[in-house]
Amino acid sequence: MKTIALSDGERVPVLGQGTWRMGENARPHKDEVAALRLGIELGMTLIDTAEMYGEGGAEKVVADAIEDQRDRVFVVSKVYPHNASRAELPKACERSLKRLRIDAIDFYLLHWRERNTQLAETVEALEKLRVAGKIKRWGVSNFDVDDMQELWSIENGTNCVANQVLYNLENREIESGLLSLITDRRSPFTCVAMAYSPVGHSRGFSRTPR
Repeated sequence: MKTIALSDGERVPVLGQGTWRMGENARPHKDEVAALRLGIELGMTLIDTAEMYGEGGAEKVVADAIEDQRDRVFVVSKVYPHNASRAELPKACERSLKRLRIDAIDFYLLHWRERNTQLAETVEALEKLRVAGKIKRWGVSNFDVDDMQELWSIENGTNCVANQVLYNLENREIESGLLSLITDRRSPFTCVAMAYSPVGHSRGFSRTPR
């Protein structure tokens, strides 16, 4: 599996496994775990989940899938924007850690942005989690050009490792400005673009923030 280097030198596979729609009920649990374990065996050792997916159920599926092979897997999880405050973000992180049954999340993202919490406050809370060793690195998701420029303007905002965005042959909106902003070689910032749903959506699935 081809890999890419993050700003801190960590190499991750260019293609990972998503867990949206997993953990929503108990019946397919074993099949979901088996699917993720097969993906790991095939080299897709980056697994993306979120507290939103199955209201924590997907994180529990991931926990079973990576049991006894934590050192092989790069775990990405995401926090709800309504949990992104100074007071609530540490609690949300602890809940995710407990469901995942791991000591630290490799990459922790703000799932999308809401205006009821100041972005600077969220960054402050993420930095504290990183320094405390609860997360190894942090990023954002579904941020547009204005959001990224604001993020980079605040203290420690340039520590953002990646912006996870919708990008595939059917959805190419980020090419209108966001992609060039992030990939500009002249930029002093080392944030990368991370695509979700890179092969598109199945018919009938809603296109809510991922």
